[in-house]
Amino acid sequence: MTQTTPPTARSPLILEEVIIRHGEQTLVAVDARIPPGEVLTLMGPSGVGKSTLLAQVAGFLAPVFHATGRIRLGDDDLSRRPPERRRLGLLFQDPLLFPHLSVGGNLAFGMPAGGGRRRRRRAVEAALADIGLAGFADRDPATLSGGQRARVALMRVLLAEPRAMLLDEPFSKLDAALRDEMRRLVFARIRARGLPTLMVTHDRDDAVAAGGRVIELA
Repeated sequence: MTQTTPPTARSPLILEEVIIRHGEQTLVAVDARIPPGEVLTLMGPSGVGKSTLLAQVAGFLAPVFHATGRIRLGDDDLSRRPPERRRLGLLFQDPLLFPHLSVGGNLAFGMPAGGGRRRRRRAVEAALADIGLAGFADRDPATLSGGQRARVALMRVLLAEPRAMLLDEPFSKLDAALRDEMRRLVFARIRARGLPTLMVTHDRDDAVAAGGRVIELA
């Protein structure tokens, strides 16, 4: 596979004394700096607030929770920005491909506006070649295997040119062989593009593969 050229001058993702409460209960308290190209892993069982923290960073925390602290990308304070202006890439357990769009249409969906139709098509084709799916642009997503859907979902996020990545149990629904493959692919792209990344998981193998710092939530 050939990798596309990574963008330059990335900034760290900084969680500055972020505390999330539900009523009088403190769910999560994190103070962390994630350098470009590194992964910070939050581990713990279901219900401890891992995904709640991810929602706060992404900008869609449910109003039933109360959060304090700041979220920054370098000097850029994201705390009060709407989700669409934070430019964070989200990768979930499920690929969540749009069934009414082709594989190519899914990839083009999140791309920044402009550049012309032909240029966007070339970018889509190059992205598919990069993940071993050359010639798949016109395919129906329903015809893809689980591993293929996961790769398309990853590349759709990357084509949106995010400034940082958020991973929510991204490998948990893949079988063992595909988990290893996708871990290598995801973390290689994160490092190559210099994307600071926050991952939540209950699987220690995810944290080992990410190779970064781990925060345990009880």
